[in-house]
Amino acid sequence: MDAQLCIVQADYANPAHADALVRMLDAYAQDPMGGGERLSEFARTHVVAALAARPFAFSILAFAGGTDDDASKAVGLVNCIEGFSTFACRPLINIHDLAVLPGYRGQRIGERMLERVEAIACERGACKLTLEVLQGNQGARRLYQRVGFANYELDPTMGQAQFLQKWLT
Repeated sequence: MDAQLCIVQADYANPAHADALVRMLDAYAQDPMGGGERLSEFARTHVVAALAARPFAFSILAFAGGTDDDASKAVGLVNCIEGFSTFACRPLINIHDLAVLPGYRGQRIGERMLERVEAIACERGACKLTLEVLQGNQGARRLYQRVGFANYELDPTMGQAQFLQKWLT
């Protein structure tokens, strides 16, 4: 792994961080695991301000080269949104996006970013981390299993939870 990797919590007001976040999110969106299409102009223009307006959101960025002042050196991103577990009566952190550029995969950058996410979650008193992953994303599935994620179930006889969605117009 590149010893010059810099992992930081994004400062949405920092132009280099904001640009890096948009670049990385757009790269992820264009990846087959992100849907294979570029972010909309609206999302590229507004996502940083929208995240900054939500006190329960935070992002982690990974930069090659040892500093976080050059958006073109961004190689990894994790976007997180705090939710709430009613059963535990504590916050939880949902990992909404995790992306590493193709040329940097397999170097444990995702693992290092998840370590930072977990530290922030613990600081916030969260009871757990959650995420969704496509069945065909074997690399991500191996990463998540390696760092302790497992399929969600309450009672094995009831089966594992499924992630569902309904788009609103």
